[in-house]
Amino acid sequence: MFDQLSDKLEGVFSGLRQRGVLTEPMIREGLREIRRVLLEADVNFQVTRDFMKRVEEKALGERVLKAVSPGQQLVKIVHEELTSMLGERRSPLALAPIPPTVIMMVGLQGSGKTTTAGKIARKMKREMRQTRMVACDVYRPAAVEQLQTLGEQVGVPVYAEPGSQDVVGIARRALELAQSERDRVVIFDTAGRLQIDEQLMDELKRLKEVLKPAEILFVADGMIGQESVNVAKGFDDALDITGVVLTKMDGDARGGAALSIYGVTGKPIKFLGVGEKLDGLEEFHPERMAGRILQQGDVLSLVEKAQRSFDQEEAAKLERKVMGAGRFDLDDFLMALRQFQNLGPLENLLKMLPGVNSKMLKNVKVDPQRMKHIEAIITSMTKQERKRPEMLTGSRRVRISRGCGRPVSEINRLLEQFKEMQKFMKQMKGLQGMMPRGGGMPKLPFGGMR
Repeated sequence: MFDQLSDKLEGVFSGLRQRGVLTEPMIREGLREIRRVLLEADVNFQVTRDFMKRVEEKALGERVLKAVSPGQQLVKIVHEELTSMLGERRSPLALAPIPPTVIMMVGLQGSGKTTTAGKIARKMKREMRQTRMVACDVYRPAAVEQLQTLGEQVGVPVYAEPGSQDVVGIARRALELAQSERDRVVIFDTAGRLQIDEQLMDELKRLKEVLKPAEILFVADGMIGQESVNVAKGFDDALDITGVVLTKMDGDARGGAALSIYGVTGKPIKFLGVGEKLDGLEEFHPERMAGRILQQGDVLSLVEKAQRSFDQEEAAKLERKVMGAGRFDLDDFLMALRQFQNLGPLENLLKMLPGVNSKMLKNVKVDPQRMKHIEAIITSMTKQERKRPEMLTGSRRVRISRGCGRPVSEINRLLEQFKEMQKFMKQMKGLQGMMPRGGGMPKLPFGGMR
């Protein structure tokens, strides 16, 4: 989402970094460019003005003008103020001291409330909190069925009264059930509209009065820019929301809503929705997001993502084999690729590394079918062949090709890449760190990359 904004800001900063000394006119010119970039990204005008005022006050200070690297100092100031604009620090979900914790999902129709409810339910269950979802959207066709389907997928019960339109009654009875069942978290999926109206707000106010929620999360579509900021303010004025979830953040919108919503409402962004899959929910860290926007990377989030996605037992077994006396074979190779695939698209992972920008990724083309092809090739081998790939003669490769439906040339390429990986693993043995001695990372076997 922030690719365009990030690239334009980097263009401004790269010009400033090339200058050994920054004069006041140079800084003012750079700040004007930053202001233009933010407004083009659809950041709220008042938020932009306040942001630029703070940056200018710091940037024109004597300490900066006499700094050894004034361009880098300006980047540091912008990073600090971007962090402040985004909320300063992470704001986790508020959990009630006496269960259950009640969470109300509110927002316009189509913003992704129901899917987000399922994502949060999945997160709560993974944190070992007994969770229930409640279908309070009784107006949108198939809304109840959608929530029930999501509940089945994440293994969380859903309370619903199909056919009933007594929303407050449904909520009250669901809460009573949750209390009797000793649920820890109850998530209420409420109705939305195409736009804010009095009837919708009245219903939500009555629900709030009955439920006394610990969290009222406004779900905003990150693709609609400034309009979502205005809608957030409307919901906040009526309900005093406690936090925001920005959805569709994997799209190509300009990103102004994410940069504006905290400044306009004063309410923290708690989560980002990235994709339709139920694992596509990220905790929002203002400082890390500022780092991403300024192309400083987000290694901490990448590490956390790996910890969540990897099968720890399998990863530990692979590590023991690689770092010990074991032989790294094609079964291990396939397991490592499957673990890596759980992290998501390669392009998204590379963006979290410092200094990687969208221009660098233009030539990175990953064939989504490549992983399936690799699995088909390796599983078409005998167990002995997977243990000892050097025994794969020409005739054996032809047999494997027939078995998996892939050309022999593709099998040859995979085996070459496997040899590179074996060399890399040998280099890792005996090293204290994670970087191979004198070599770089081997080429990843996803094909279609150049």
